[in-house]
Amino acid sequence: MKEKLLKKIRDRKIKVGVVGLGYVGLPLAVEKAKAGFETIGFDIQSEKVKMVNEGLNYIGDVVNEDLKAIVESGMLKATTDFSFVGEVDFIAICVPTPLDIYQQPDISYVRDSTIAIAKYLKKETMVVLESTTYPGTTEELLKPLLEEGSGLKCGVDFYLGFSPERVDPGNLIYKTKNTPKVVGAIGADATEVISEMYQTVLEGSVYTVSSPAIAEMEKILENTYRNVNIGLVNELAILCNKMGINFWEVVDAAKSKPYGFQAFYPGPGLGGHCIPLDPYYLSWKAREFGFHTSMIESSMMINDKMPEYCVERASKILNRFKKSLNGSRVLILGVAYKQDIDDYRESPAIRVINELEKQGAEVIYYDPYVSEYKEHGIRVVGEKQLTQDLLRGADLVIITTAHTTLDYNFVQENSLFVFDTKNAMKNVSIRSNIELL
Repeated sequence: MKEKLLKKIRDRKIKVGVVGLGYVGLPLAVEKAKAGFETIGFDIQSEKVKMVNEGLNYIGDVVNEDLKAIVESGMLKATTDFSFVGEVDFIAICVPTPLDIYQQPDISYVRDSTIAIAKYLKKETMVVLESTTYPGTTEELLKPLLEEGSGLKCGVDFYLGFSPERVDPGNLIYKTKNTPKVVGAIGADATEVISEMYQTVLEGSVYTVSSPAIAEMEKILENTYRNVNIGLVNELAILCNKMGINFWEVVDAAKSKPYGFQAFYPGPGLGGHCIPLDPYYLSWKAREFGFHTSMIESSMMINDKMPEYCVERASKILNRFKKSLNGSRVLILGVAYKQDIDDYRESPAIRVINELEKQGAEVIYYDPYVSEYKEHGIRVVGEKQLTQDLLRGADLVIITTAHTTLDYNFVQENSLFVFDTKNAMKNVSIRSNIELL
């Protein structure tokens, strides 16, 4: 099986399947097709399938022309019909892994996708999970589901591995194609073949590890590292505010050291599909071993309370103008979870909005990338333009996303007061009506 698959990879005879056509899956499917592998995208959302088949892009990191070209050439098609799994030789699972209402891992998307794949899995197929999850998922969940549902044996009839996605939406340098890949699979042959498949498609290097669990833990480490360090700077930002010290200037001074320090910055909380969620996966799994991830959990607590802390600060600012938060008109600038993208998953800005509204504030928002968003099924529409009247009509402007496309001098000139939680206005010289987090 190993030699046969390696030859098919070299000859571009592998047919690829990508399950989940979101921020991870669609860019991966595009790269596979561009590399000369006929690719099928699977998704349960018929709207996404229809758009892909029409060559219409909905992911920022995908080049519109690339998608259109590979669809028109027949190298990429999408479907909701999982029976086409029987036609593919390589399957990447790129479905969401959110938290449930109890802040515990919701692996239902992974489980349901695996069950659907197992029904049609054929011999000599590579199956790779890319969705971020707790260590042990590939071997403890996917392997038995695939074997039971297909009647095939892992390592004998098919290969199974884990290769964590490393998508960073909006990154202008590192995309799916040139970001290094980590691969951990069940068995040396599986590791070799799956690694070769990625190496053939991507420009980034492939780093192999000895098991899926190591690759799963590696991904958790990446994002927990960021979570812990952001928790540290958020806590220090709160302290420095009490001490009357500009913490942003502190970080800039510290990063002048050429070794031993990496700059992290405070903000209104954590957002996105990985950093706010992954530590919860690890903490949940750790309890199985009677272990409490105390440092990690502490950083999570700090980061989780930042939206409420920002609202407290906003209330104090308004008090200086003899205004209460209740009844004040607050303009939020930016609901995307990071600058210059349209992704608002787990955005702390939305939590800030919700908390402001709980306190009785009238909240409006403007985001050049997010014209509307949905929260608990409710559609929230933003302002169409950032006008002079919009700014002047707000009792307080709060910057929660540091979009580089905004004219912050214009914001400063026309706002009563600005609470900048991202240091987006660092280059604005007149600062009499600006307060930093």
